[in-house]
This record gives sequence, C-alpha cells and structure tokens, in this order.
Amino acid sequence: MTQTDDLTDKLSQTLFWDVDRRQIDFDKQAAFFIQRVLEYGEFNDWKAIVSYYGLPRIVEECKQLRTLDPVCLSFICCISHTCPEEYRCYHTAQSNPTPWNS
Repeated sequence: MTQTDDLTDKLSQTLFWDVDRRQIDFDKQAAFFIQRVLEYGEFNDWKAIVSYYGLPRIVEECKQLRTLDPVCLSFICCISHTCPEEYRCYHTAQSNPTPWNS
C-alpha cells in the first residue's frame, strides 16, 4: 500500500463525492484537496492531510488559493502564525465586495 492509498482510505468518503477516488493525484492537485478538507472536512481529515503534506506545504498552498472561507483563513493563520494579508484570497475578497454588504 502506498502513502496516497493510505491517505485515500483515511479521508472521509463524503469529501470527494464528485471525484473518482482511484484517479486522485494528491501531489498534483494538492491545493484542491487541502481547500476541500479545510472547508468541509472533519478533524480526522485535517490530521490526515497534515501528516501527508506537512503544515508548511499546506500554508504555501493556501497562500495561493483565490478563495477560502473566512473561518478557514483565520484557522490557517492562527495555527501557522501568519497574517491574512499574506494570502491571495484575502486580497481577492477585499477587491470584490458583495453588493449587499456595501
């Protein structure tokens, strides 16, 4: 069993209902999986991706995301001791305010 097979087994089945789990490439599509686990995963899913990717890679992938839930952004900033201004999604959200909040 490879490390990716092990990760596939550890993650919740409901996280990737729209993806064929046998065709998953966790290294090439890391940002997609990290974002999915952050926004919709359980704590066991979080522990699985931290053990697979490591916190520094998760932070770097999150810094490049165009969108990220504000709660998830706060969480990743808190555990990595980084500022929200370092994340692309923070600036994207600031430049695209929703009409009903302006």
